[in-house]
Amino acid sequence: MSTPEAAVSLADATPPPMVRGLPLIGSTLEMAADPARFFVKCYKEYGSAFRVNVFGNHLTVIAGAEAANFMGTREGKDCLRSREAWEPLVKEFGASKMLSATDGELHKQLRAIMKRGFSKESIKGRYQEVLDITANSLDRDWKVGSMVPVVEAMQYLVVDQLGMVLTGKTPREYVKDIRTTILYILNVLVTRQRPQFMMKFPEYKRAKARMFELGRQMIADYRAKKSPTPEEYKTLIDDVMDAHARDPELVPEGDLIMLMTGPYVAGLDTVANTTSAIVYTVLKHPGVLPRIQAEVDAFFAKGPVNEDEFMKSLPLLNGAIMETMRLFPIAVAQIRTANKDFVFGGHRINEGELIYLGTAVPHYQDQFYPDAEKFDIERYTKERAEHMQVGAYSPYGRGHHTCLGKSLAEVLLAMSMAQLFHRFDLELSSPDYVLKTKTAPTPGPAMSFKVRVKGRRKASLPA
Repeated sequence: MSTPEAAVSLADATPPPMVRGLPLIGSTLEMAADPARFFVKCYKEYGSAFRVNVFGNHLTVIAGAEAANFMGTREGKDCLRSREAWEPLVKEFGASKMLSATDGELHKQLRAIMKRGFSKESIKGRYQEVLDITANSLDRDWKVGSMVPVVEAMQYLVVDQLGMVLTGKTPREYVKDIRTTILYILNVLVTRQRPQFMMKFPEYKRAKARMFELGRQMIADYRAKKSPTPEEYKTLIDDVMDAHARDPELVPEGDLIMLMTGPYVAGLDTVANTTSAIVYTVLKHPGVLPRIQAEVDAFFAKGPVNEDEFMKSLPLLNGAIMETMRLFPIAVAQIRTANKDFVFGGHRINEGELIYLGTAVPHYQDQFYPDAEKFDIERYTKERAEHMQVGAYSPYGRGHHTCLGKSLAEVLLAMSMAQLFHRFDLELSSPDYVLKTKTAPTPGPAMSFKVRVKGRRKASLPA
């Protein structure tokens, strides 16, 4: 396990050990199959700092609760930077900067501009509207008697929700273009799981052109408005455009397309993967589904939503959501660059090294979550609160780059799943079905995952 940092000087620290792997390709296959559990295995054998060989590239990994806690410290902030991981994406958009690729004071400034638009405050007073949008989207795409491709259906739902929240209209015709653009950019430019030449593929170029078209249309529609948006109804687009008018050096014209389409890049794959995984975990565990159905039925029977009580009204559903995010995390690892030489886990990390931070490792450790592989929605009750242990739970990342949309995502996830389990009787293709997953561009259920819509639930039908 880790050697206390104070016990090892920078001069005496040794490089992290190399994980044993196959000739030439090293740990490529094992890491590609299930990076979260691969990091857990390596952590158990090598400690909190190690290196892996991926197609000849030696990647440094720091992992465990130690890594999660380190990211939140002053030392972690000083030792790690984000620019290199995201700079290729910034260049691909022809922009000058983006939130994920900045640190320090500039990061604070950009985060302040986008904070309201990415938070649950952006839908304050509109919960019922978003619930209705969610219901309409589900009713359109989840037909009784059909086998629904869950991830694809959830992607359309995410675009419906974000479109209405951001602009008041849904760009459903751009869903496939957004999905394709994200797939290429994250796989090639950010996670580097695919070769650079793929960016020249016609499929990507067409999708990127369409996504830019969407961004330009959003800007044009905003500028065509005849009156400013009242302060209480301002969205991310309003805040970005206001910042551009106020300080065009901080938010230049060339950055606007990336900022306008950013919520789709941030949310499409991540939220769709998470909601799809929740469908699987709830249906896979027969004792869980009826309890959640009873809870959501009681919630909707009360009538118009009380926004202050919304999340408190669904403890079982939120327990299932949190447990799914523990077992199927999106943020398996965060990518940073060493800002200077430092010691971690008794090992020397050199300035300029690309680092993967395996903050999800504690999700699978019995010391934090007894019988960690078991799906248990009671872990998050006040009595148990297993996730509140230091460094134990990191579904939205860690440190000063923790997901800006966390509070909004929590509400949208609960809305989506409450409406889905309230409206439909669903079943897996077989009780024995085991979820097939993908790791690129972000971890989650495979696109082939489908569920059967057996019927509409009586509780959701008009009286």
